[in-house]
Amino acid sequence: MIGGMMHKSDWRIRGLYQSESTLAEGCRKSTPSAGLAEVEMADAVSIFMSIGLSEQKAKETLKNEALSSTLKKAVEQAQGLLGSTSIDKTVGTLLYSMVTRLKDPNRLSFLTEYIVTRKITTELQLSAALDFLKSHPQENLDRHEFETACGVGVVVELIIRKHKDQLLAERYRFNMGILMGEARTALKWADGKIVKSEVDMQVLHLLGPKTEADLEKKPKAAKPKAAEKDVKIEQASVLRGESLKFHKPGENYKTEGYVVTPNTMDLLKKHLEITGGQVRTRFPPEPNGILHIGHAKAINFNFGYAKANNGICFLRYDDTNPEKEEEKYFTAIKEMVEWLGYKPYAVTHASDHFQLLYDLAVDLIRRGHAYVCHQRGEELKGHNVPPSPWRDRPVEESLVLFDRMKKGMFAEGEVTLRMKMVMEDGKMDPVAYRIKYTPHHRTGDTWCIYPTYDYTHCLCDSIENITHSLCTKEFQSRRSSYFWLCNALDVYCPVQWEYGRLNLTYTVVSKRKIIKLVETGTVRDWDDPRLFTLTALRRRGFPSQAINNFCARVGVTVAQTTMEPHLLEACVRDVLNDTAPRAMAILEPLKVTITNLPTSAQKEVRVPDFPANEAKGSHVVPFSKTIFIEQSDFREVMEKGYKRLTPDQPVGLRHAGYVISVQRVIKDGSGKVCELEVTCASSDSVEKPKAFIHWVSDPLQCEVRLYENLFLHKNPEDPAEVPAGFLSDINPLVFNRTVTLKEDPGKI
Repeated sequence: MIGGMMHKSDWRIRGLYQSESTLAEGCRKSTPSAGLAEVEMADAVSIFMSIGLSEQKAKETLKNEALSSTLKKAVEQAQGLLGSTSIDKTVGTLLYSMVTRLKDPNRLSFLTEYIVTRKITTELQLSAALDFLKSHPQENLDRHEFETACGVGVVVELIIRKHKDQLLAERYRFNMGILMGEARTALKWADGKIVKSEVDMQVLHLLGPKTEADLEKKPKAAKPKAAEKDVKIEQASVLRGESLKFHKPGENYKTEGYVVTPNTMDLLKKHLEITGGQVRTRFPPEPNGILHIGHAKAINFNFGYAKANNGICFLRYDDTNPEKEEEKYFTAIKEMVEWLGYKPYAVTHASDHFQLLYDLAVDLIRRGHAYVCHQRGEELKGHNVPPSPWRDRPVEESLVLFDRMKKGMFAEGEVTLRMKMVMEDGKMDPVAYRIKYTPHHRTGDTWCIYPTYDYTHCLCDSIENITHSLCTKEFQSRRSSYFWLCNALDVYCPVQWEYGRLNLTYTVVSKRKIIKLVETGTVRDWDDPRLFTLTALRRRGFPSQAINNFCARVGVTVAQTTMEPHLLEACVRDVLNDTAPRAMAILEPLKVTITNLPTSAQKEVRVPDFPANEAKGSHVVPFSKTIFIEQSDFREVMEKGYKRLTPDQPVGLRHAGYVISVQRVIKDGSGKVCELEVTCASSDSVEKPKAFIHWVSDPLQCEVRLYENLFLHKNPEDPAEVPAGFLSDINPLVFNRTVTLKEDPGKI
């Protein structure tokens, strides 16, 4: 590793940052030097007590020479600014807090001025100021930007200015919660009451007192159409949650944990010259399986965030494992991305960069950050792996051996190239390259060494100038290696952001487990409609728009999200209500004869294609003396809360304009109800029934597929729920149905 550009969590690799080493030296506790006179010590104690420290705290501070020297300078500067030796206790407390937390002594005068002039008055505000300085290492600071980050009035003023036109148009009908929400997000350190007071004051200053017109009741807005709702949902998915915290392109260094090196600013400048400040994201699936519902969230987030910020998104295949990759997966992945409505800016592959990645690996060895290791795979498993005996082998030796790896002079598993670093989870020296004598889908037999995810991912992001590398939470432990590798090679370093995975109950999405389901014949293939792969959901009849809406409603959070399937089905139902023409069908028919209609009675009934919007069209169905209803829509014995047909309770026939009443119940030899004889009356001439049911007359025979959950338990992978394993939890039913209609809760 190059000295001075290591992430703090990687100190075990090559030692602390030089700056932290200096700080550690300066903060090492020692007794005061012998040359310090007792009088000087007494004076120092007196000075420290004058700013609010207790005598004991003042004496403890003196034991740390670096701290006491810096504090004395801060007090002297404060006295000079005030023109007095008297310092308010509040100011003194902030000065002491500032000195103990300030990493860069060159900022001492700058912060002291803000504390003394009362522009920084609280600990939270001081924290915001220190965070700003930490993320802005450049010498010349923009004071306005600094004050915006740790001042209330300035921030609120900017927010008011942003919404000024809408505020002037809507006046006090404007949703003031928007202003408060943005202010609280920007001013996490500030007291909520102070923020609200400032917002109220500045709004009043802009609009003046409320008028009679402001006090009038706001008229109800028209209900948005489905298409409008979907647009709003899509916007909400990328404009709320974690994405609000993202850095602007080129401001990577403002991100918590981002490692700044002496070359960072130059690399960011070149990056901005290439991208023009454009947001760039990527969706990087491995082409070794079919995408599932969790991938839909990743697709929506990566493509959606880029779209919301007028940016671009790449579809990049992480094709570094030739043993598991198949053409059908490449094709299906692209097909699913496009089915969800997204068009990649470009389709790329990790294999596009195999030569460049190899060249960078050679450079990594030359810099002393990688070595060829002969430990076997089984020796590297676990977290307490002993250091490799080849870790400190000469650079030239590793270069020769790595070249021999490339030329196929070792067996698979005999040697690997490893990086000299410790990951956040404690894993030491992850593998960068391994040998695989398997032809690659795109490069054939050109290569017999292939890079790993830990090596490839961040470098491909760097090569493609990605601004926001969005990935799920399980990759958080790789963030330090991501930053380390880019910085070790002195290349542009993007920012990795993690978010929580999306899981569903009553299913499994693991590729390995789905393959097991296919191999055992439990499901037919990856597109079996009982699975939650995207190809399966499409085959089942789920519209892509509904899946996107579901992802938007789930939102993007840091925590893992586990949802019930019925929440996805609700999104499907919303879309189908607006897009799928409705038809009446009976699954378990019960014959009904209307006795007060003549045998020859035949009429046509016009049925709306979309009951919620009849203007969208209709179709005609026959109505005659004999109709069929669902068996579940009749009960011989009345039960509390049941609203449909019974011997004592009439029911309406949907769209027909009739209400029917039971006259006779006919049963077969086993005692099962097989037919009803009823009379009908015009719905205008009788009391409105409690419910209306669907029916068919002169029906066509059809095949109907109903789908049930594939597993019996919510969490089939949980040994506590299913001790015998997920394969023992299969639901034996075979049905086919996209989703059920949303029933009236009282219609049971």
